[in-house]
Amino acid sequence: MELAHSLLLNEGAYNQLGEVQKAEFIFDWLRYLEKLLLATSRSDVKEKQKTLVEQLLSLLNSSPGPPTRKLLAKNLGILYSIGDTFSVYETIDKCNDLIRSKDDSPSYLPTKLAAVVCLGSLYKKLGRILGNTFTDTVGNILKAMKSAESQGRYEIMLSLQNMLKGLGAAATPCHRDIYKAARSCLTDRSMAVRCAAAKCLLELQNEASFMWSTDLDSVATLCFKSFEGSNYDVRISVSKLLGTVLAKALISKHPRAAASRQSIRRVSLEEVLELLGTGFLRGSSGFLRASGDMLKGTSSVSRDVRVGVTQAYVVFVSTLGGAWLEKNFAAFLSHILSLVSQSHPKVTQTQIDAVCGRRCVSFILRATIGGLLGEKAQIAAAKDICQAIWKLKKVVDAMMSDGNLETRLGSTDVAASQHMLVCALQELGNLIHSLGTTGAPLLQDPSAGILDSVISVILHPSISVRLAAAWCLHCIAVALPSYLTPLLDRCLERLTVLKSSPEAVTGFSFAVAALLGAVKHCPLGIPHRKGKIIMTLAEDLLCSAAQNSRLSAQRTQAGWLLIAALMTLGPAVVSHHLARVLLLWKCVFPVSPKDLETEKSRGDSFTWQVTLEGRAGALSAIKSFVSHCGDLLTEEVIQRLLPPLPCAVDLLTQLSSILKTYGSPLKTPSVIYRQRLYELLILLPPETYEGNLCAILKELAADLTAPDLQVVASTFLLPPLCHQDDLLLLNPLLQETDHRFIEEQLLLGNGIACGSLEYDPYSIYEKDVEGYSVPKPLPPTLSVISSAVKLFGVVCSHVGEAQRLLIFEQLLDSIKHTKGARQQVVQLHVVSSVSSFLKLKLLTELCSFISMIIIYFYFHNYRLKSAREVVTRTGHSLALGSLHRYLGGISSQHLNSCVGILYTLSQDSTSPDVQTWALHALSLIIDSAGPLYYMHVEPTLSLIIMLLLNVPPTHAEVHQSLGRCLNALITTLGPELQGNSTSISTLRTSCLLGCAVMQDNPDCLVQAQAISCLQQLHMFAPRHVNLSSLVSCLCVNLCSPYLLLRRAVLACLRQLVQREAAEVSEHAVMLAKDSREELTSDANIREVGLEGALLTLLDKETDQRLCRDIRETLNHMLTSMAVDKLSFWLKLCKDVLAASADFTAVTCVDTMQEEEGDKGDDASVLTTRNDDKSHPFTNPRWTTRVFAAECICRIINQCENAHSAHFDIGLAQEMKKRDSRNDFLVLHLADLIRMAFMAATDHSDQLRLSGLETLLVVIRRFAAIPEPEFPGHVILEQYQANVGAALRPAFTSETPPDVTAKACQVCSAWIASGVVSDLNDLRRVHQLLVSSLTKIQAGKEALSHLYNESASTMEILAVLKAWAEVYIIALERHKNHKQPLRTCSEESVRSGSYSSDGLLDLVHMDLGTLSRLWLAALQDFALLTLPSEFASQLPVEGGAFYTAETSENAKLHYYNSWALILHATALWLTSTGFVVADPDEGASNLSRPVTPTSMCQGSSSGATVKSPEDIYTDRFHLILGISVEFLCSLRSDTTMESITACLHALQALLDVPWPRSKIGNDQDLGIELLNVLHRVILTRESPSIQLASLEVVRQIICAAQEHVKEKRRSAEVDDGAAEKETLPEFGEGKDTGGLVPGKSLVFATLELCVCILVRQLPELNPKLTGSSGVKATKPQMLSEDGSRLVSAALVILSELPAVCSPEGSISILPTILFLTIGVLRETAVRLPGGQLSSTVAASLQALKGILSSPMARAEKSHTAWTDLLRSALTTVLDFWDPVDGTHQELDEVSLLTAITVFILSTSPEVTTTPCLQKRCIEKFKFTLEIKDPMVQIKTYQLLLSIFQYPNPAVSYPYIYSLVSSIVEKLQEIDKRKPEDTTELQIFQEGIKVLESLVAVAEEQHRAQLVACLLPILISFLLDENALGSATSIMRNLHDFALQNLMHIGPQYSSVFKSVMASSPALKARLEAAIKGNQESVKVRIPTSKHTKHSGKNSSIQLKTNFL
Repeated sequence: MELAHSLLLNEGAYNQLGEVQKAEFIFDWLRYLEKLLLATSRSDVKEKQKTLVEQLLSLLNSSPGPPTRKLLAKNLGILYSIGDTFSVYETIDKCNDLIRSKDDSPSYLPTKLAAVVCLGSLYKKLGRILGNTFTDTVGNILKAMKSAESQGRYEIMLSLQNMLKGLGAAATPCHRDIYKAARSCLTDRSMAVRCAAAKCLLELQNEASFMWSTDLDSVATLCFKSFEGSNYDVRISVSKLLGTVLAKALISKHPRAAASRQSIRRVSLEEVLELLGTGFLRGSSGFLRASGDMLKGTSSVSRDVRVGVTQAYVVFVSTLGGAWLEKNFAAFLSHILSLVSQSHPKVTQTQIDAVCGRRCVSFILRATIGGLLGEKAQIAAAKDICQAIWKLKKVVDAMMSDGNLETRLGSTDVAASQHMLVCALQELGNLIHSLGTTGAPLLQDPSAGILDSVISVILHPSISVRLAAAWCLHCIAVALPSYLTPLLDRCLERLTVLKSSPEAVTGFSFAVAALLGAVKHCPLGIPHRKGKIIMTLAEDLLCSAAQNSRLSAQRTQAGWLLIAALMTLGPAVVSHHLARVLLLWKCVFPVSPKDLETEKSRGDSFTWQVTLEGRAGALSAIKSFVSHCGDLLTEEVIQRLLPPLPCAVDLLTQLSSILKTYGSPLKTPSVIYRQRLYELLILLPPETYEGNLCAILKELAADLTAPDLQVVASTFLLPPLCHQDDLLLLNPLLQETDHRFIEEQLLLGNGIACGSLEYDPYSIYEKDVEGYSVPKPLPPTLSVISSAVKLFGVVCSHVGEAQRLLIFEQLLDSIKHTKGARQQVVQLHVVSSVSSFLKLKLLTELCSFISMIIIYFYFHNYRLKSAREVVTRTGHSLALGSLHRYLGGISSQHLNSCVGILYTLSQDSTSPDVQTWALHALSLIIDSAGPLYYMHVEPTLSLIIMLLLNVPPTHAEVHQSLGRCLNALITTLGPELQGNSTSISTLRTSCLLGCAVMQDNPDCLVQAQAISCLQQLHMFAPRHVNLSSLVSCLCVNLCSPYLLLRRAVLACLRQLVQREAAEVSEHAVMLAKDSREELTSDANIREVGLEGALLTLLDKETDQRLCRDIRETLNHMLTSMAVDKLSFWLKLCKDVLAASADFTAVTCVDTMQEEEGDKGDDASVLTTRNDDKSHPFTNPRWTTRVFAAECICRIINQCENAHSAHFDIGLAQEMKKRDSRNDFLVLHLADLIRMAFMAATDHSDQLRLSGLETLLVVIRRFAAIPEPEFPGHVILEQYQANVGAALRPAFTSETPPDVTAKACQVCSAWIASGVVSDLNDLRRVHQLLVSSLTKIQAGKEALSHLYNESASTMEILAVLKAWAEVYIIALERHKNHKQPLRTCSEESVRSGSYSSDGLLDLVHMDLGTLSRLWLAALQDFALLTLPSEFASQLPVEGGAFYTAETSENAKLHYYNSWALILHATALWLTSTGFVVADPDEGASNLSRPVTPTSMCQGSSSGATVKSPEDIYTDRFHLILGISVEFLCSLRSDTTMESITACLHALQALLDVPWPRSKIGNDQDLGIELLNVLHRVILTRESPSIQLASLEVVRQIICAAQEHVKEKRRSAEVDDGAAEKETLPEFGEGKDTGGLVPGKSLVFATLELCVCILVRQLPELNPKLTGSSGVKATKPQMLSEDGSRLVSAALVILSELPAVCSPEGSISILPTILFLTIGVLRETAVRLPGGQLSSTVAASLQALKGILSSPMARAEKSHTAWTDLLRSALTTVLDFWDPVDGTHQELDEVSLLTAITVFILSTSPEVTTTPCLQKRCIEKFKFTLEIKDPMVQIKTYQLLLSIFQYPNPAVSYPYIYSLVSSIVEKLQEIDKRKPEDTTELQIFQEGIKVLESLVAVAEEQHRAQLVACLLPILISFLLDENALGSATSIMRNLHDFALQNLMHIGPQYSSVFKSVMASSPALKARLEAAIKGNQESVKVRIPTSKHTKHSGKNSSIQLKTNFL
């Protein structure tokens, strides 16, 4: 194929190819040529033009296929438009000659067609340049059309369209001729020709003004005729033509009318509407004919005309636009409603016609009002509809009040209004539903009176109107949940009052049922007690039904309807009424067959009618119960449901005889009874009616073959049994389209009604399958068949084999005994039923069918070879394909034969049907065969390409099947398509070629297939798909009128942006900029990019699946690109939110800004924005705005993972200065706040929730960012007015609880964030929380009765949680502020203290109330989390904040809030120290109903008042119990916040002595708590959680220590000092030292600490390292978190001996020492500057704690401890000695410090053992020799502490052994002179050691030591001259030496004098230094002191850690 890529056709390569390859080669060359011509320079084109034209024209004669001729024509047009136009006339003449040719053979046809197409392309491209040849060409073409077949007519129409497009006004002379030709084509028998003619006329009307002036009527009539017998594509094209022409007629100015002096009359709106109305009402017949038929009463407008006109109405209004509709809405509405009024009886002459007519009217209203108007205009439209309802209502009222009963009942006007009312009510419902809570102002407007008008028509005489009104109320309730309960109350009240009016009983029962159906769409629910009221009313209606025969039927129906609707509320509500329902169910049927016989003999027609109605109702109620309350279907309940079933079946078998007796009045009730029974039986397990299976089966067989069935039910029976792909081919009407709502009626055929609500009032409470539109149940006669088919499958698979055969034979007989159309109906029913049975049966018995299936293969293959008729061939093809589909590849032998046959059939060009089904079957085989098909891929692909290039475009269904085959082939090839081999490359090229052909196909489904194929190719071989052209194709079809094409576009886009979002976006924008006409105007990509276009589409789109794809696509794009295109994305979101922000809500910000100065800038910007500014998004819906708000949160999250400058304003500004292209989120903070504010103050509750969530995210992310211009302040501070203003509306009384709950969360986050430091500013938001607290204090009683009680629980808990968070933060700040040593400026102290204490003061005011409410909430939570077996112990009336009935719903809210409340309560109890009794605690003070019954004080008795001790014990156990229960059973979805809060609560609890004593006293409790914490540590990896757990462990150990100490102390006091010997042992281990696992606190703690240590340092586990000792490996540096965990564990270990008895301490000491020293060994890493790692420091600190434990000195344990400590010291010393050569890695300073800790902290006998002491001294000697100066410094510091040890037995050996080497070292320095600060420091530390020696030495040795020291010091003194030139090091040394000499001289004067006397040189040097330095010494002494102290400080710092 590469050879095809040249400017001129490579004829050499071309001639070597076979026929099929030639066609491919040409097509590929033409595709390449099109791109090349546009890219080649004009001169190059002109050079080769002649040859190129010749080559292209020669192709005309080679019979090019449809796609090739189209490309050929396009290239000719481009070639002439770029190159010279000299020879164009020759080309035109040549084409005309080809068209004139007399050759009519089929082989010549493609050449003629190609010539026609070329002419169209040339005129389109060159336009007026060719003007003078135009008339001849048109004449020639029109002449040819007279004899042309359908393909010719199709191409001619399209060519004429192109000519008109190119020539514009220049074509005027031929307009009439073209119009005449197109008229005839518009009613052509070929649908494709009709479409082409419509396109041609659409082009013509741009210039031919007569079409929308003088000939307007005839154009309209023509279009109506064209709709007759049309298909969907024709209706789309012709309705577009008709709608556009009529719109043009209405708005055109007729510019040429004045010039030609014709008086063209302007057409008025009334006339245009009347014209459309004529088509709708009378169809295509002229007025005279219609009136004649009318007189005879025979005429009925065909449905396709009516559907076509309906679409034309929509096009007409859409063309005129939303603004026009807004202006003319009243007139438009009145006209549309009049279409179904009684003044046009033909539309509503039968029920069937009326339903279809109503559908059309509803569709027009929905598509125009719903699709074109913004929310404000929709509210106005709703008011107009409401006015229309009032007017119609008045007409009915007038009629009904007429005194003459005869005229009243006979009046047709009552019926007249019914259909208009139904349409108006349904649209009103849909409108309010789509508005959601933004429609609130509409219902609050008293002048509109929406609710009154809807409720008033509930009493309308027509049942359809009553149902429509009920449905409208349902929509209102779903849209505005706050109206649900009031509406329910109002309807229940009317139902009770008007019980004696039949209309009222049915109407209001419908309304109540519809409202109950709305509850599942309203998360906030309805109050629980409503269920009881409804149940009582239903019972009352059923019981009183028999009292008045006029009302029997209505009351019976109403009673059961209410019960059935009540079941939708679910098990929580129904469980309370189940017993009563079952009792009613039992009573409705006779007890025995005998009673049934008695009934039969007794009743009359009317009583049977009522009885059947009642029993059908009961069956419906039980069906509703089974489907909505599955959880209640226990074995016991099923047993109670069963008894009436046999009787119900008996009645079913008797129905036919009852019908014979009483005649037709019982016909409908009996059908309904059957249907209800079947529906119930389908849901029940077949075992429950086993005894009746045969009886049921007989009835089903009779139903399916009933003699009076005339209805072809394929359209509703097939879809559930067929595969989606088969359905599209079976009937294109089954495809999903935007017009499905009206197209459905064509599907059902003229004899059948569409679904409508009045056919089954019980469906009013069910959720509609297709979203939220009105339920559309089919008529009972159809529904019963549908149910019978399903039940047949179930029953048939459960009866015996013999019975089954009998029934099958009976069914076969029925088929044989019928003829014609009836036979077809019966066949359909039977086949459907058997399929239904097989579907169930095959699941269980598949294997036994395999052999039978193979026989089927042979049978179908044989039939296909022999059969000739189309039906047989298509049927067997589908059967073959289906067998493969459901059983996969069976064997290659069968595969070969099947493929061979299907190849042959698919090339049968005489029958497109056969081709379609054969190719469809082939696609199924390719799909199922998988890799087995590989050998057939090449021939199949060639076949597909050949057919794609040759099948005429008019056979769209063949192309669709070809597309499916190509798709299946691409899937089969899969990732292999990436390969580079020649064969794969050829296959890939062919696939791409096939896609290109399909992309150019005019049929939308074929284009959708092309996109789907390219999507597959992009997935498997992305490098080979041209992304630019694919994106171009997607953008062009983004707003296609075809739903399936839009879906394909979005599915593809969604895949592309997952990989290459940025590239896709760039291609789309470049394309939009380059293209002029290709892109549809709806997608404004040029301005708002692809992302903006998708947002616009999301706003307009109604298809749920498509909307989901758009959202996902946008989310992927946002994830990939939001950070890089930040401003763009934020502007998009801002435009969407601002485009329809209700700025009246915003003005409230200004009112509170008077004293704010500039703080409120951003808010005031909002109020002053110019509303008229044109927005890229006009009136976006609230759902789109919610999505935009969610996008903002996602953008913030994306920025979190990007550059840190997004959240650092200083850095962001700096980087922005550096490069202006840099963009950071923090720079857009004002916009973020503004958007959050706009969303949070909107009318839509969902948007308010999203806005508050956005505000919360902004506060959390930006709270801590400082404001660089105002130090001490943060950037969010300037927006506090906006935050306050955004929150305030959420706290008004009418706000729903979920919004208030969210706002509470934002309030607490704002206060806790610390943004606002000024108390007065803080008070504004605090005040909102205070108001909520006041509101909730009355508890569950006082809150709103509009919603379910659990909604009140949610609000109360949200408020308490918010307060808890504020209290926790206030205490934290208070605590931090109180800490000493915080240096900060006076101002910040002032403001800080003001804020931290001030916030606490604010909370303190309400703390009394809060603490009670918190405790109450915790008690509720504790009750709700009890296991189910304790349910009987729960309070009957519920808890403080929940009711018993709604406990399940309430649980969720408690789970969301309890943790913070627990933490706050623990802190509050801690702050009271558990010792202060609450002043309000006594029973007398419990004034409020919600206090937690005084924390377990008997709520009713009030006599037993608990002591404060008991109260606190209860509270302690409450908090502990909740914590332990929670931590025991952590679920995977538990949040980190909850665990942390729970652990912090435990910490707070154990911070005070009283709870600690409780834990200390109860060892089992402590152990349990430790085990729980151990589990938390094991299951949660988070370091913060593990640290918090360890802190609680430490506190438990402290509690145990305190307990042991207390027991010891009290024992000593009690027994007196004399009997000390006999004191019992306290602490774990008692006298034996044994620790029992599970019973020992210490053992549990050790387990937990080992877990932590081994997880961080696995080498500590001997099992892992394989040795008992600590194996020497390279020491490691732990992470910061790891270090903190290890340190915390070591602290706990060091505390453990104090909890044990002496014997117990001996048991645990080896473990503790092993672990502590092990940590030292594993983490003793050398760090720069001789520092110790934090873990080493912790292990030394722990070591010190262990070594200095009293147990080491206790009498009973002293010896053992001494031995163990010696062993430990030996282990540390062993670390120095090489084991495997790695010892040098250890840090000497760490080890030396450890030795020092041993020396200083243990009793002397541990370390003075000669061998140990000797080894220790060696280590010191060794380190003194190490060259590292830092090691030397540390060694000196450690020696200093040992030398100063008071016990000579310890210190003297070290002094004796080491002094001489120290002195030598110092003398060395003396000789060498220090060169840097470290050497200086070594010297200083050495001198300090010697000085300390002088201090501790005995008198006789002191002189000797001073004599050593003085010469060293004096040697560093400098004289006057040397001092001036000395380095800073030498000068410091000089100062240090001099200062020390000044200190030593006076102290040891006698020694000093004798040394001076014996050495005159020293004396002279000292005097010179003193004299020369006197002045500077005065200045420098302070600095040298400073230096000296700094040294001391560092050593002190080191020591205080662990020495």
